[in-house]
Amino acid sequence: MMLVLLVLVMLLTVTTYFYMKRPQFGALPEGKRWESIQKSPHFKEGRFRNLVEMPVIAEGYSMPGEIFKTLFKKFPNREPVDSLPSVKTDLRNAPRDSDMIVWFGHSSFFLQLDGVRFLVDPVFSGKASPLPGGVKAYKGSDVYTAADMPDIDYMLLSHDHYDHLDFETAVALKDRVKFVICGLGAGAHYEKWGYRPEQIIEKDWYDQQEIKPGFTIFTESTHHDSGRGFTRGQSLWLSFYIRSPRGSVYYSGDGGYDGRFQEIFRKHGAPDWAIMECGQYNEAWHSVHELPEEVAKATEELHAGNLLTVHHSKFTLANHPWNEPLEKISAYSQNKPYRLVTPMIGEPVRLHDHAQQFEQWWKKIQ
Repeated sequence: MMLVLLVLVMLLTVTTYFYMKRPQFGALPEGKRWESIQKSPHFKEGRFRNLVEMPVIAEGYSMPGEIFKTLFKKFPNREPVDSLPSVKTDLRNAPRDSDMIVWFGHSSFFLQLDGVRFLVDPVFSGKASPLPGGVKAYKGSDVYTAADMPDIDYMLLSHDHYDHLDFETAVALKDRVKFVICGLGAGAHYEKWGYRPEQIIEKDWYDQQEIKPGFTIFTESTHHDSGRGFTRGQSLWLSFYIRSPRGSVYYSGDGGYDGRFQEIFRKHGAPDWAIMECGQYNEAWHSVHELPEEVAKATEELHAGNLLTVHHSKFTLANHPWNEPLEKISAYSQNKPYRLVTPMIGEPVRLHDHAQQFEQWWKKIQ
């Protein structure tokens, strides 16, 4: 029996080793990239660190307990039965002077601002896991493909988790993207996948990238993690503040609530738009994923004019009902100084049209 177990463990180890050599797992930084990482004040003791270290699992919970609940406890309505509604917008022929956001479900979105085209955390492969039988997109949520995208000036990456950095999508877009802006270390993935070094711009927190006069991308902190294999924290996770003569947009990336939103407001002023993570959360791990009430609080602290929530309505990565993020943020946003917008997947959000109306489309879906 012991010999059989030993053989099984060895087979599993060898299989795992070779499976993780597949290109979708990306690459760890090395050489000059590794040397540059080690100079960052946020890289300590062999990995990137959050500004204030907090346990991923909150007091009163345990990782084995949460895994047990997920595997053996029944959680209702974790994914929709119906197909989600969507709008198919012709982005390839959209006029460059139309300032808009088009959300593709979860955290993927297209932003066109002052003639510059951004694509953020694009995932068009229909999955959020490299494993066979892993997390798949909801019916109706995956209507856009890489082929639907226009030429992109800047592809922004918040962090390298699979639900934000998709191998198939990145490879399909590499000849149509001028530049990628990502955290220190994450460029190793893109380079492994065929991107030219001159396409890749890696940033630390509190860096900036000038697009043109008066148009700047600022890379800000968030409280999260990174990693596509067993080694964690080898690339940096980011949020982005985009300021142009025609308006400003803040994208939170993934991350738990902390005091950074007040600081971002003090540094950059109130964004016209806040695009905030709101979904795939749990009280047990709210240190790395904000709860809806924390999203509302953070948006107020940013003094944002408008709120668009992301990180929901495409993949089930937590145990809450699939539509709960939209239900809760709608309730928490009542009588707030910001405007909440709730577009369907693919529905253009016109940045300067404050009278544009949106349905509570999720209420019609089972």
